[in-house]
Amino acid sequence: MYPIVDLVEHQVICAVQKPEDLEAALKAEANIVFLLTGSIFNVKELVQKVLAAGKEVFLHMEFIEGIAADRSGVAYVARHVCPTGIISTRSNLIRFAKDMDLMAIQRIFLIDRNAVTKGIKAVEQSLPDAIEVMPGIMPRIIREMTNLTPLPIIAGGLVGTRQEIDEALEAGALAVSVGSHDLWETK
Repeated sequence: MYPIVDLVEHQVICAVQKPEDLEAALKAEANIVFLLTGSIFNVKELVQKVLAAGKEVFLHMEFIEGIAADRSGVAYVARHVCPTGIISTRSNLIRFAKDMDLMAIQRIFLIDRNAVTKGIKAVEQSLPDAIEVMPGIMPRIIREMTNLTPLPIIAGGLVGTRQEIDEALEAGALAVSVGSHDLWETK
């Protein structure tokens, strides 16, 4: 079993895209926050707020200003910021995070059949704790991904309705990351 499965208490994950959205995420039922914003100057404070609220927090490495999306950046995050884990599209960052005892979610953009094949190969090499597939509004592809890999699937991107959340979950997604406050309280 993958440890991330044990973390998910609420199948909607708050995807925080602006610092001012963090307070709403902290009040939501969701117990996991994807932090898609911040800078070297405030990311530690943002992470501490999420952890103090009793929630898990994953930083998207490519979206944190002033922290390089490289081995040193991951090391800095692991030692000084201390999130639950990271999110990245880069397989090498996933491996670095795992080496530094951080959980890691590999984000994959599924734009065509080739992207599905390459994405599966990438995760077989990097061994993340979960895969975030984007866009998350493709139940057939989510179902296919769950059959292609034992890794937990998180659907994300372009999810805008309760029905789309339900369809992704019914297709086998462990959880759905959502940027809309209106959907953070569902399920």
